[in-house]
Amino acid sequence: MSETLLRVEDLSVYYGVIQALKGISFSVNRGEIVSLIGANGAGKTTTLHTITGLIRAKSGHVFYKDAEITRVPAHKIVTMGMSHVPEGRRIFQNLSVYENLLLGAYSRKDKKEIEGNLEMVFRQFPRLEERRRQLAGTLSGGEQQMLAMGRALLASPELIVLDEPSMGLSPLLVGEVFEIIKSFRAAGKTVLLVEQNAKMAMAISDRAYVLENGLITMSGDAKALAEDDRVRKAYLGA
Repeated sequence: MSETLLRVEDLSVYYGVIQALKGISFSVNRGEIVSLIGANGAGKTTTLHTITGLIRAKSGHVFYKDAEITRVPAHKIVTMGMSHVPEGRRIFQNLSVYENLLLGAYSRKDKKEIEGNLEMVFRQFPRLEERRRQLAGTLSGGEQQMLAMGRALLASPELIVLDEPSMGLSPLLVGEVFEIIKSFRAAGKTVLLVEQNAKMAMAISDRAYVLENGLITMSGDAKALAEDDRVRKAYLGA
């Protein structure tokens, strides 16, 4: 039986009087890629921000590796083995590629392991090694996305939370980003993915959840969901 790495139970979040999440529950098992799909404004980014400690839930629970993290601050959640690659990349424009990457390891003390992780990131993203001294703000959109993903890996996470990794990228780079996400799983990582490109997200995912107006309305095997007429009409352009 699969080990549950992340468990969300009856999570509700408000922005003022507006309820953004309405008691959602879902889980992510170790070694899976799980996608959250839905229209803009459905609550996908809010879900990720609440899981990673950036937003406080009104009610409900988030468990990571069986420890409750519902009230744990974001910086502590990183040290527990969860990395968040936010929408829009959020890199430090005026720092070099190398400095941005090292910030991913800010909570770690093991210099030898950090160096090993840096080498691994440079193997995975050769363009980052070529540009290691370059200011991050001068990189292309695709390179900045790779930098954000590389920085997340420097925290040595077990779970990588990705928010819209293909946003604003050319079709060629979108394919490259999805290959990288698959390589995370091959390297033993677990991935929770929010992605507007539902077709590609579901093609690489094990399971998926459909979020509509703050509620999870469908869930199951990603390939089976991709064949469901309702999902195809609403999200896959079929």
